[in-house]
Amino acid sequence: MTQPRYFALVPAAGVGARMGGAVPKQYGQIAGKSLLQHVMETFAATPEIEHCYVVVSPEDSFIATLPAIPRTTILLCGGATRQVSVTNGLGAMATEVKPDDWVLVHDAARPGLTVELIVRLITAVAADPVGGLLALPVADTLKRSSEQGRALETVPRERLWAAQTPQMFRHAALLDALLKADAVTDEASAFEALGLQPRLVEGSPRNFKVTLPEDMLLAERYLKGSA
Repeated sequence: MTQPRYFALVPAAGVGARMGGAVPKQYGQIAGKSLLQHVMETFAATPEIEHCYVVVSPEDSFIATLPAIPRTTILLCGGATRQVSVTNGLGAMATEVKPDDWVLVHDAARPGLTVELIVRLITAVAADPVGGLLALPVADTLKRSSEQGRALETVPRERLWAAQTPQMFRHAALLDALLKADAVTDEASAFEALGLQPRLVEGSPRNFKVTLPEDMLLAERYLKGSA
C-alpha cells in the first residue's frame, strides 16, 4: 500500500483591496522578495512537500515576473473568492494527486511560514482521520460590541483559537467539503459544517496574515530575524 503524499496549494488570486497598493498584496515586496515568492520558496525547501500549486487569476499579469521555483506549478484558474480558487485548484490538481493525498492550503499573504511549521503540521495531522490546521490560542481579552461600537460583554477566551494556515486535508475529502459548503472563509469551516472536527496544531505569531500596509514592516522584521 502506497503512502499518501503531501502537496501545497496556494490561492493567490486576490486583489488585496485593504492594502491600497499599486499591485495585488501577494506581490508586495518585503526583504527583497514578494510575499508570494517567500511562500513558494518555503514549500520548495520542505522535502516532505511533493509539489506546490499556486492558483492565480487568468488575468494576472504579475506572476510572470517571479522567478521559477522548483517543484512549483502556476494554475490560471483563480476565482472571485478563496473558496472558488481552492476548489478550482483542487480540480486542476486532480490528474496528479490521488484522492487520499494530503493538500496543505496556505495563504499567499502569510510569508512568515517556515519549514519547521510545515513539518509540525504534517507530523501532527498525518494520522488524523479528518485533517487539521495551524492556529494560535487566543491570548487577548475579547469584547463583543454593540452596533454603536461600545463593549457589550467580555467573551470567554478559553478554548478559543485564531486560525492560521496551512490547513491540511485529504484531496478528495477537501474538494467534496468545499463543493457542499455555503460561503466559507477557510477550509476547516467546510469540514465543521459537515459535523467534523479538524485538529488544531499550535502555529506561530510570525505566521500572521499581512492585511494592512503597516503589517508589511512587521513581516519584514520576522523574515530578517529582528522581531
